[in-house]
Amino acid sequence: MSVSVRVPTILRPYTQGVSEVSAEGATLTEVLDSLDASYPGIKSRVLDESGELRRFVNVYVNDDDVRFADGLQTAIKDGGQVSIIPAVAGGC
Repeated sequence: MSVSVRVPTILRPYTQGVSEVSAEGATLTEVLDSLDASYPGIKSRVLDESGELRRFVNVYVNDDDVRFADGLQTAIKDGGQVSIIPAVAGGC
């Protein structure tokens, strides 16, 4: 199953500057594995050492935050879209 993955600016060095790439998989875990096979090292920027989503990285599948779905086991339909979005924090 082919899905498109939106890559944030900070991770584009892994994708040779490309902002949207294709990956394969029926779950977020499978898509991240596919992405890492094509763009080595990118998965370790999304997942922490324990294999969970990094605290300051948000991942959406078709506009739904995976933290409120099934996390890494969130299903992705063929033609779906994954967006990796770094959290932004700030204040006064």
